[in-house]
Amino acid sequence: MKLTIADPKYLKESVSIISELVSEGTFKVTSDCVELIAMDPANVAMVVFRLMGSTFTEYEVDKTESLGLALANFKQVLKRANPNDSITLEVDENQLKVTIKGTSTRTFHLPLIDIEAKEQKVPELKFSATITTDSSVLNEAIEDAGIVGESVSFIAEPKRFVVSASGDLNKANIDIDAGDGTKITAADKVRAKYSIEYLKKMIMGSKLSDKVRLDFSKDYPLRMEYLEKNKVQLAFILAPRVDND
Repeated sequence: MKLTIADPKYLKESVSIISELVSEGTFKVTSDCVELIAMDPANVAMVVFRLMGSTFTEYEVDKTESLGLALANFKQVLKRANPNDSITLEVDENQLKVTIKGTSTRTFHLPLIDIEAKEQKVPELKFSATITTDSSVLNEAIEDAGIVGESVSFIAEPKRFVVSASGDLNKANIDIDAGDGTKITAADKVRAKYSIEYLKKMIMGSKLSDKVRLDFSKDYPLRMEYLEKNKVQLAFILAPRVDND
């Protein structure tokens, strides 16, 4: 296995974002892509990551490889790559060899670890509302809502998407109308509530794509996806917060 990527952003930023939710994970290297599907330790959020083979300038994979890594260590190594450097990944005995080439050549070895976990499967979910909007618009809405409460309600209507939060005394409503940058698909009014803490980590996906897609239903998991066609897909599935009252 030998993989070289000339634009380190897609690998570097993805691992940085994923490491906020997951401490260790198994990257599956297939003939098509590098893939990671993992749950966070609290079983509240799932990460689905795919870095397409077409993103790499060199993609040699003889057989499917499974690379178990501590993500904090991997992130620290990738952080050392400058925007114009290339990164090469190879398996060297029981280690991942990471070579960063720029004005100098730097080589790091990370231990491959056995992660005892059943293989994660992405659940099949059916949604009644889909929002596609600019990543920056969602970022602002989540940051605004975060001032007020620990959870946020997403409300979708046929031509309107509302991000709403309330605390002991405060309330915030962010209205996003369907228009040039925002597409809304919802037959009826749909409302669901999610954790701000998790959403703040997930919206870091805006570093990968200018667009974000949200799928949800009433009191149902949220699917958030950042996609750059033929390059990278970073999606999250987040459990809802359901009020007991």
